[in-house]
Amino acid sequence: MKFEIIATDIQTKARVGVIHTSRGDFNTPCFIPVGSQGSVKTLSPKELDDCGVQIILGNTYYLYLRPGEEVIKKAGGIHKFIGWYKPILTDSGGYQVFSLADLNKVEKNGVKFQSHFDGSYHFFTPQNVIDIQRKLGSDIIMPLDYPISYPSEHIKSKVANDTSIEWAKISIDYFKNSHSFYDYEQTLFGICQGGIYKDLREVGLFKMIDMDFEGYAIGGLSVGEPKQILYDLTEFSTEFLPIDKPRYLMGVGKPQDIVESVKRGIDMFDCVIPTRNGRNGTLYTSKGKIVIKNSIYKEDFTHLDSDCECYTCENFTRAYLRHLFNSGEILALRLFTLHNIHFFMSLTKKIRSAIINNEFEKWIKEFYNLYYDSGKDENE
Repeated sequence: MKFEIIATDIQTKARVGVIHTSRGDFNTPCFIPVGSQGSVKTLSPKELDDCGVQIILGNTYYLYLRPGEEVIKKAGGIHKFIGWYKPILTDSGGYQVFSLADLNKVEKNGVKFQSHFDGSYHFFTPQNVIDIQRKLGSDIIMPLDYPISYPSEHIKSKVANDTSIEWAKISIDYFKNSHSFYDYEQTLFGICQGGIYKDLREVGLFKMIDMDFEGYAIGGLSVGEPKQILYDLTEFSTEFLPIDKPRYLMGVGKPQDIVESVKRGIDMFDCVIPTRNGRNGTLYTSKGKIVIKNSIYKEDFTHLDSDCECYTCENFTRAYLRHLFNSGEILALRLFTLHNIHFFMSLTKKIRSAIINNEFEKWIKEFYNLYYDSGKDENE
């Protein structure tokens, strides 16, 4: 993998780049739609491609449980199995240490999971997580890490941080002595933890940088902490991270969080927000959020977002979209997800253009003026 910086903003840490992988390139800053089980819910690969998606995310934990890495390997790898031939990043399953805390036990050598599908037990180690992702064939793979919830005491955060550092060292050594099963190379990123504590973050950052990963993820944020803590720790982290390596802020995906984090030097994002919120009837537009089920849209025959060129916005009114959702029609979920993904792809494209044209700070002001024009508050 090669990271090429194309442009930098003269007033902030924002930059535009291209990540070259063996299976294709993608531009940064970029938003990565989540397809945990090999599918971005409700959308086909062609629809994702039409929206401008350049890379998607799969989840090692889910794909290991169903259909299993051996099935995917027999199919020729994850790209052939799901029909998506652009880059794929796979999370390690480490996030499930946090999200499925009641179904796992963290031990010195790994994590014991109880499957939320059938109750069976499985043990994830730094080594077998690499093995699984080698068989999946994802382009960018992540090591097993130990994220924790907010709030957490310093001592618990230190244990989790120390564990993540130790697992990262095991992972990169093991990765270097393993091989791809396919005719393209795979890349391993490191994940920096430390909770909300800057002293722990600093230790983790230095240790990870010393291991010389091809890219670095900031983990353990967007887990319930106040917005300012998210921004402060993102700013703090990018002060240490190498300029010439990609920076990936995991699990962050609200529009204003993307804008603020790009400003602080982040290149990559992923989140379930556009897909999950879309299925729940929350739509993102250039003028803020719309909760389409609300009665105000019953006789609103305008298009969803006059600044959007997606299929949903060009063909259907808010009144019809509300009717579909309130009637329980599956089409609603597809049209909403399609729009939200298109919106996020358009957002990052506009950000890249603003940085290249040295107009990022001006663009941010214009974005906020328009996005909050209706007086809606995005903070949830």
